[in-house]
Amino acid sequence: MVLKAAVEHSGYNDFDRARFLDEPAKRLGRTEFARDRARIIHSFALRRLAAKTQVAVPWATDFPRTRLSHSLECAQVGRELGAALGADPDLMEGACLAHDIGHPPFGHNGEDALNETALSCGGFEGNAQSFRLLVHLEAKTVDADGISLGLNLTRASLDAATKYPWPRTENEQKFGVYDDDLKIFNWVRKSAPVGSQSFEAQIMDWSDDVAYSVHDLEDALVSGQVKLHDLTNDFPDIYKDAQSNNLVDITIDEAKVALENLQKLSCWPKEYDGSHSSLARLKDLASQLVGRFARVAEEATREQYGQGDLSRYNANLVVPRAQRVEVAFLKSLAGFYIINAAHSAKRYDNEQTLIHELVAAVLKGAPNTLESFFLQDWQRATTDSARLRVVIDQVASLTDPGAIALHTRLCRG
Repeated sequence: MVLKAAVEHSGYNDFDRARFLDEPAKRLGRTEFARDRARIIHSFALRRLAAKTQVAVPWATDFPRTRLSHSLECAQVGRELGAALGADPDLMEGACLAHDIGHPPFGHNGEDALNETALSCGGFEGNAQSFRLLVHLEAKTVDADGISLGLNLTRASLDAATKYPWPRTENEQKFGVYDDDLKIFNWVRKSAPVGSQSFEAQIMDWSDDVAYSVHDLEDALVSGQVKLHDLTNDFPDIYKDAQSNNLVDITIDEAKVALENLQKLSCWPKEYDGSHSSLARLKDLASQLVGRFARVAEEATREQYGQGDLSRYNANLVVPRAQRVEVAFLKSLAGFYIINAAHSAKRYDNEQTLIHELVAAVLKGAPNTLESFFLQDWQRATTDSARLRVVIDQVASLTDPGAIALHTRLCRG
């Protein structure tokens, strides 16, 4: 069988499809963005997301999402919404699969703990770690000096996976690149408007919010952590909690309208009792909400930009304010009932202590405590700051069970 050369999407040019290190395809039949998607799917880091916390501890019961299942669901939303608007579907799927690929064990709690331990080497941010993993840590391509260039993805794919396209100097809380990785970041962002997300990154970002808000509600209802009949009574506390944690930037009246509009939907269940029929209704709710949030974004964006293919920096994703508020309110439910619930505090303290102790133990025993993937970076490190970054990279790469097991061996063995 003779494979024909793949037909590249007309909305992208050679600049968008370029790789930091030119790497011709080994065989015909795939586009450059299909190659990117395949590299992400086959990566070690993506596999590890299967044992990393999304919101609820995934092995406490069998139902909750892991960071991997969330990424897969985000990718499904992003691929279809992107394709409907003219973005390359393989590029969109790859960016969504990769958007959380650098996140550490124990979810955002682990991220906070690692940031505290990494202040002397530039801090820790899950999105910046994702970029670092894609351009350095995940070994696929090396340069002439044997330095890893990560997956060596195309410029457009890396840009699409970048939620915060700026360094820590611009925003210490939310940033998308460490100083160590600015060389490739600046190459990615060449000619891009300063501080602006690409069109594909905006779709990825919205798909992430949609998947997060809808599916975490489903998990919380099945686990019994959220009771639908409690929402109205708990509303003041839900809103207060959301505001104090900066989860939403909406007025209380907007939040009330959002809840009322959601409750008026024909798919909104009255209760969840664990039966097949109630679970089916819950699944219908999830699919209809995802469809609702994707559809309004598609329609509003088409209304403003017309019917042509939209990509890179020729358009912005338009999401109506009402649906942004609805998604923000749904996300705040997970915040109130799970993330910031009193019963979670002890677990968070234990996880943070474990991360701090693990970083100290790995650093003290390095290089003997390092996985082989990190030895070359350790050997090249010439400062304490650079050596700490290598240790942070290793701890961040661990799954939740892997972090617990390594901590037990190094700190209690």
